[in-house]
Amino acid sequence: MSGARRSALATLRSQIERIETAEVVHQRDRITLGHSEADSALKGGLARAAIHEVFCEGRQGTSATGFVMGLAGRVSAHRPLLWVRQDFSEIETGALSMSGLAEFGLDPRRVVMVRAADVESALRTSADALACDALGAVVLELWGETRQFDLVASRKLTLAAQASGVTGLLLRMAAQPLPSTAETRWMLRAAHSPPGPVSSAWGAPRFDAELLRNRHGPCGRWIMEWKCDECQFSEPSTYSQPVAAAPAHRPDSAVLWERRTA
Repeated sequence: MSGARRSALATLRSQIERIETAEVVHQRDRITLGHSEADSALKGGLARAAIHEVFCEGRQGTSATGFVMGLAGRVSAHRPLLWVRQDFSEIETGALSMSGLAEFGLDPRRVVMVRAADVESALRTSADALACDALGAVVLELWGETRQFDLVASRKLTLAAQASGVTGLLLRMAAQPLPSTAETRWMLRAAHSPPGPVSSAWGAPRFDAELLRNRHGPCGRWIMEWKCDECQFSEPSTYSQPVAAAPAHRPDSAVLWERRTA
């Protein structure tokens, strides 16, 4: 066997050993999301040191972005977060809201935004960032179907995350899921928010989150509500809807109908 073949074989063995070791670590190093059914399906929560993909249906990009913010807030553990965006994403969806980041448990002072000119630059920047163990998480936002993000690129990101312990969150806009090495894959849709207090213009954010792929457990679909004060997801809250009382001087509608048909 030639020296080049021995070197290639040793490299492959090293990568396999690293992946197998990371599989054991994943079983222990998880962060709960707060939603009991989702956490149960995830065997205790979202795995750190792994790649997680989030897709959206149609014009549901805002919901997917909010969901990724919530995940990032849970896994980053008050450590710096690097968010890599294509220039095209900034043009299509606008800049991220700093107050929105704070609502989802992220300190805007610890969020570093990187705008990449193209997919290649975004992938290269994300791979380098995932290798930096000083970060809590890396978000890579890609727009549209991209041939550059294939199984090889996905594996490169996964190996970098496993080696450093940094969690990668891949936000895909206007794209369909393809084979990858991601630990989980989600499809996001907007869900109706509950009525908020009179002083507020909106209620708590709610997500229709479908877990399409789960390497270590079952899949599922849940309505997940974000609790801003607790900085975690939860089951949907139940709100009693007040019903206006009928005026005392007006007869019941059923009585009126009987009179009209008599």
